[in-house]
Amino acid sequence: MRSYELMIIHRPELAEADVRTAVGQAEQALKANGAEITNTEFWGKRRFAYEIDHLNEGYYSVLAFNAEGGASDQVERALSISDAVVRHKVIRMDNRKRVPSA
Repeated sequence: MRSYELMIIHRPELAEADVRTAVGQAEQALKANGAEITNTEFWGKRRFAYEIDHLNEGYYSVLAFNAEGGASDQVERALSISDAVVRHKVIRMDNRKRVPSA
């Protein structure tokens, strides 16, 4: 198994409870594909360094998980078509140090 990190940025007009629900759904989808969630962090609403899709801020969430290759494909596909998600990125963390949240 390899270590991965998934960062999701949700639209700022969503309610915080809705964002947390969406993150929980992403966790469940990862678990359904054989991933083991090791850490979930909700960073809250933060300003962007530059404008993205005419937005200046968004809700940041980071999920750390261990999985075999391809376990996150279905989740990435769902996030890419979701209107509530501004951006998302999965990074393989092997041989990288995890930076704690601010």
